[in-house]
Amino acid sequence: MDEATTPGRKGNLTGSARKLKDNAADWHNFMLKWERLSNEGSTIATKIVNFKLSKETVKMPEVMMEGKSSTAAPLEKIADQSNQELEEECSKLQNVVKKMDHILSKMEKMVSAEKGICELETFQYGEKGRPAPMFQTWSTQQFAEVSSKLYEAYEQELDLKRTILGEVAHTTNSDLCMVYLSCWLYQPYIDDNIKLLLEGLLMETGHRTI
Repeated sequence: MDEATTPGRKGNLTGSARKLKDNAADWHNFMLKWERLSNEGSTIATKIVNFKLSKETVKMPEVMMEGKSSTAAPLEKIADQSNQELEEECSKLQNVVKKMDHILSKMEKMVSAEKGICELETFQYGEKGRPAPMFQTWSTQQFAEVSSKLYEAYEQELDLKRTILGEVAHTTNSDLCMVYLSCWLYQPYIDDNIKLLLEGLLMETGHRTI
């Protein structure tokens, strides 16, 4: 979100309206951070797959002389180095997933906060809610519903990435490896509808100009 289209957090808004507008900006920032982490993870996952597939092409000699053959030691050294590099990349990918989990926990807190705002309005104004919208056309309930949909999409995406993290280092089937990489890169649960929901949220709160 650039400064030209983002008023920032300054202004005369207070209370629930301030919170909703701040949350809209936070959704944008969290989704950007998620994309950067996803791209980083895609690069790491590709390295892991390359390590796994290259290891399959390096076979230890089946026929050994007395002791170890002259070629066995170099091959074992290559294998040990490859295993160490693989472990390092797996650790990096695990760290990426942990950071994504941290982002998701912040998203969950925003969803909870907006549900709390809805409950407060129900207490103040009754079941029909606020008589006039705080911004343009959305009711407070719509903010909560959009946040819930965004959160659910990222929750599903994180579950998928956890699965990929657990499987990609143990898979030797090249076709399956490509499926894992494709799923990580294209993020099936974060589709165009999710991006449209974000744009609607930013427009409603004035972070985007119509």
